[in-house]
Amino acid sequence: MSNHPSRPKSQSEELSFSEVCALLDDAAQAGCLWLLFTGGEPLVRPDFVEIYTYAKKKGFLITLFTNGTLLTEKLADYLQECSPYLVEITLYGVTRETHERVTRVSGSFKQSLRGIHRLLERGIPLNLKTMAMTINRHEIRDMEKFAKQLGVKFRFDPIINAPFNGSREALGLRLTPEQVLKLELADDRRVDNYRELCRKFNGALGAEGIYGCGAGLYNFHIDPYGQMSICMNARWPSYDLRRGSLSDGFYNFFPQVRSQKPKSSYPCGHCDLHSLCNNCPGTAYAEVGDPEAVVDYYCRIAHLRAEALGLKSPT
Repeated sequence: MSNHPSRPKSQSEELSFSEVCALLDDAAQAGCLWLLFTGGEPLVRPDFVEIYTYAKKKGFLITLFTNGTLLTEKLADYLQECSPYLVEITLYGVTRETHERVTRVSGSFKQSLRGIHRLLERGIPLNLKTMAMTINRHEIRDMEKFAKQLGVKFRFDPIINAPFNGSREALGLRLTPEQVLKLELADDRRVDNYRELCRKFNGALGAEGIYGCGAGLYNFHIDPYGQMSICMNARWPSYDLRRGSLSDGFYNFFPQVRSQKPKSSYPCGHCDLHSLCNNCPGTAYAEVGDPEAVVDYYCRIAHLRAEALGLKSPT
């Protein structure tokens, strides 16, 4: 079990092809159906095609998150032949200047667009998405229009969470709570989704532990080094699959994680706005090192959302 991120790891410490295949065998045997390859950038692995092929043969429905820069003609041809359930490509702007101001990689905008069009030409299921931040928020609506012109769906995430490596550089690009709300209110579908969430999950969590979501029940995360956690956002504690099994991690370790009782008054557990809030034990831990902390940034956004929807905010 790991309780905190250790030193940065090298590529040589990643799971080998045979180790990945063994995990896919275990997941298939356990009844897993949906599989997401994400990163970082999953296509940087030289054996990605071999891993993908093995997963397809095991019957998984595969979603691939990528920036599109490594989608060569050859790889696109293969994905046409052996199609994933969905590919999502991240754009950071509709202009080269904005996109590459985020990526800091010259030529990345052109490469991403090339990858997008290679998938579209082959009829591979594709969505576009972006992370909204201070340096690209003026192009969010133009990105949505661009996706519509291509005939694909588009979504944006308006909130940058604290990175797991302890760096705070990215947080300087965060939108203010007021800017987040302004973007969201301009998206009717998002507003409707929030109303539906409030209707379905009205009131406080009512959970005995600090986890009131489906993390570790309906989904889980495995990093490149074999650390298994209940969620991509809740990385600690984690279970070392090189020293145990996927089954033991899911059926024995995860229940221990989810059974953690609050050590404090845990106000988030009693808040009626949990369905509108991005704070959770995982994001709070990454933010301030305390899974039970109330993170003011997330809290302010939740209250602004509630006010905009005409809901009564708790004091």
